[in-house]
Amino acid sequence: QFLRVTKQYLPHVARLCLISTFLEDGIRMWFQWSEQRDYIDGTWSCGYFLASVFVFINLFGQLSGCILVLSRNFVQYACFGLFGIIALQTIAYSILWDLKFLMR
Repeated sequence: QFLRVTKQYLPHVARLCLISTFLEDGIRMWFQWSEQRDYIDGTWSCGYFLASVFVFINLFGQLSGCILVLSRNFVQYACFGLFGIIALQTIAYSILWDLKFLMR
């Protein structure tokens, strides 16, 4: 009985759970724009403009990917885009060499 009632909502909840990390990270970037920009600028010494472009690409890529997955439009392309964001963050934030972060 319970499954019959909730069956139509479960795919939406499952998609939300799968993209929740990207959604949270995108919203956090929106509210911590200057901190993210300053970190990228300080790490890579690329200037405020390029650091802002990186943060914007990261923010836009994550939020648009989440919206596309939740709306079930272009899901395959959205997943590829989110995977690209992961690769970009791995390089930009030097996550690949941070063993403590990777183990967590």
